[in-house]
Amino acid sequence: MDPLQNLTNPYYLHLRENPGMVLVTPTLDGSNYHEWSHGMKRELLSKNKIKFINGEIQEPAKIDPLHDAWERCNMMIIFWITHILNAHIAHNTIYIDSVEDLWNNLRERFSKGDHFWIYDRLQEVNSIKQGERNVSKYFTDLKVLWERT
Repeated sequence: MDPLQNLTNPYYLHLRENPGMVLVTPTLDGSNYHEWSHGMKRELLSKNKIKFINGEIQEPAKIDPLHDAWERCNMMIIFWITHILNAHIAHNTIYIDSVEDLWNNLRERFSKGDHFWIYDRLQEVNSIKQGERNVSKYFTDLKVLWERT
């Protein structure tokens, strides 16, 4: 059997995986980076592609038999990511040809210095009250807020 057809191989792409697939919603608009990136990581992990964004799988030499497979996966993941960026952000990433570079670029632009976002989340956590909610609903709502922070 061709190793590239093995479901556990990170270079494997299923026939139904295509550039237009929407992996997460909503699109990244800059203000929702933390939730968006968490969802994307989950999706890429489920597709065995997380190693492309975290640098564990580097581009093989052009003479390496795996280079074409790497290039195909790299481009597919770039399509998946850019497909769910708002138009302005997507336009500013058009010349990035490595999914690892794209991922790092988005992280640099939207995850650092977001003190207002963190402050807002902490305010939500500190202001939540049980009120009319039963204990289970209150705990779930509190836990979701806390995990977002």
